[in-house]
Amino acid sequence: MKVVQLGRALLVLALIPFLTILTSVITLFFSIFFRWTPEQIQILPRFWGRIIARMSGVTVRVEGLEHLVAGRPYIFSANHQSQFDIFALQGYLSVDFRWMAKKELFSVPVFGRAMKAGGYIEVDRAHGRQAMKSLDEAAKRIADGTSVIIFPEGTRSPDGNLMPFKAGGMVIAIKSGVPLVPMAIIGTHKILPKGHFLVKAGDVLIRVGVPIETNSYCMKQKHELAERLHDAVAGLIATPAEQGNC
Repeated sequence: MKVVQLGRALLVLALIPFLTILTSVITLFFSIFFRWTPEQIQILPRFWGRIIARMSGVTVRVEGLEHLVAGRPYIFSANHQSQFDIFALQGYLSVDFRWMAKKELFSVPVFGRAMKAGGYIEVDRAHGRQAMKSLDEAAKRIADGTSVIIFPEGTRSPDGNLMPFKAGGMVIAIKSGVPLVPMAIIGTHKILPKGHFLVKAGDVLIRVGVPIETNSYCMKQKHELAERLHDAVAGLIATPAEQGNC
């Protein structure tokens, strides 16, 4: 890594936590004093994602938004190559969505309150009755009109290759009856591989696929649905990129 690239990577590494805290504070300020709704608040994390991408020298392009119907909730389901996926999606996926996050994050001072103000969905990853209640509540929020993003692999891929999908996201999709949207994130593994901390400049492509209707699936078919979604995401990854700008 050249000296200039190294300097920029170190600067980005130092600024990410600062920008995250600053965005959280601004979110709470507008939420408390100006009564901003969760929908209005989304402009703040979107700016957060974009400024981190631009500081990193990363260009993000999005394809396939024409597959979506305005005003309809979706469960966007993407491969997970890198921690940078979050910045790219938050900054450049121009749809109104929320993250599903483990409940422990909502207890983090300032950051957790900002997540609540933004309407993010709390998920209990423990086993048992409380976990099922958490999934039911998440499914209801989604069915009522809140789009979300999930990473069905459950963790970042160590080599950038697509891993098997877990069934948890399928359970929420079937419970809510909301379509799953296959989505491919291409390029983030080279920018920030799992286990690395210094970002490299590069290009990212987010490809949105055709929604998969879930209202005809029952819970016994959750693994079948996971396989169908996996095949759709794999197909998007393998498709040659379109030419031109978004």
